Amino acid sequence: MSTLLQISDPHFGTEQAPVVAALLRLNRQLAPDAVIVSGDITQRARQAQFAAAQQFVQALEAKKVLAVPGNHDIPLFNLWARCHHPYRNFSRAFGIELEPEWENDTVLILCVNTTRPHRHKDGEVSSEQIERVSSRLLKAKEKQIRIVVTHQPVDVATERDVHNLLHGREAAVHAWSAAGADLIVGGHIHLAHVRLLKDRYPEVARRLWSIQAGTAVSSRTRGGLTNSVNVFRLQTPETVIERWDYDPHSTVFQLHASNRLRIDR
Repeated sequence: MSTLLQISDPHFGTEQAPVVAALLRLNRQLAPDAVIVSGDITQRARQAQFAAAQQFVQALEAKKVLAVPGNHDIPLFNLWARCHHPYRNFSRAFGIELEPEWENDTVLILCVNTTRPHRHKDGEVSSEQIERVSSRLLKAKEKQIRIVVTHQPVDVATERDVHNLLHGREAAVHAWSAAGADLIVGGHIHLAHVRLLKDRYPEVARRLWSIQAGTAVSSRTRGGLTNSVNVFRLQTPETVIERWDYDPHSTVFQLHASNRLRIDR
């Protein structure tokens, strides 16, 4: 079994120190095999905010960190930077690879950069990205659980979030499902969910799950919800996805929900 920690939408620049400290303690407790940081790492893509995020990630002392940019990680007000070097500050903190991948005997993780400097906050996946991920999925080992990471979601739980759905999602979901993907993991909407994608995409023949995370440490929580992260306990044929919520009274992350997912093989 492998354990993953998903941290999404921390929005450094709006982080809350007690929540950051609690998340570091949870990470030490879990000792995950890898940490996924699924975008919106900063609030306004400023160098100081990326420096704070980098310091946090270093404090995790994680075996492996896979980070992808979110729409907030591209400069908004500095239009020259947005047009000419949108990922400069991200790359200074997390390296030039915007679409990292990682694997062990249990899991294959493929990250996709769904941000676009010409869009304000919407995400997009290109035909080239769909093909690249599909080709890599087809080369996965038989027993590996196959995870694709995007920032913007391919599914949402409420109609008011439909406008946040990833552009190009239909082609991506069908291609990645056919190539063997098991989970598509994201953030962006600050609303955690675990959903079977066949409910939105009826033509998907096999089990493919959408896993969304809340905001990990930011004060920009949604609808009275607290901060949360996801923990993956990966094994076949059944994998467990846990949601851990921050409790401001005890100042710790506590297990809030656990979902057992059947993995097709």
